[in-house]
Amino acid sequence: MSVSVIEQAKIQAQVLVPLVKALQAELGEARANTLVRKTLGDLYRGFGEEFWKAKNESNLGKAVSSAFRTYARDDALAYDVIAQTEDVFAFDVTRCAYAEFYKALGEPELGFLLVCTADFATAEGFGPDIELTRTQTIMQGADHCDFRYRRNVVGSR
Repeated sequence: MSVSVIEQAKIQAQVLVPLVKALQAELGEARANTLVRKTLGDLYRGFGEEFWKAKNESNLGKAVSSAFRTYARDDALAYDVIAQTEDVFAFDVTRCAYAEFYKALGEPELGFLLVCTADFATAEGFGPDIELTRTQTIMQGADHCDFRYRRNVVGSR
């Protein structure tokens, strides 16, 4: 049985949280966070590319819904789908075990850096015609996260 994404995040945090804190102490918070964001961004962009190629699905709503179920596995997320079409997948996360975990560690800002910023890089990996907008996160204190994926029809595949 494979390890769920939430369990992977908890395991990774054991190494990444002290590492990022050490980098912040050594390089300054802004420089360290930029380095972490870029490095993890490259990794997650690659995951997005691999997922999109393996899925081989032209329907954005179906593809992103499938990917998101992976992140929600093991009761990691509760969410409400707002819209799901060939060119749109919009949903609100109403409960987030990732945020709960990082808040319990006393490190919600590192949770945002290590977990939430990956969403945009992964979406970039889906292709240049896929756009993600999100204006708030539970990790940063909002009551929900508002994910809005859409395909730019002009640049459509």
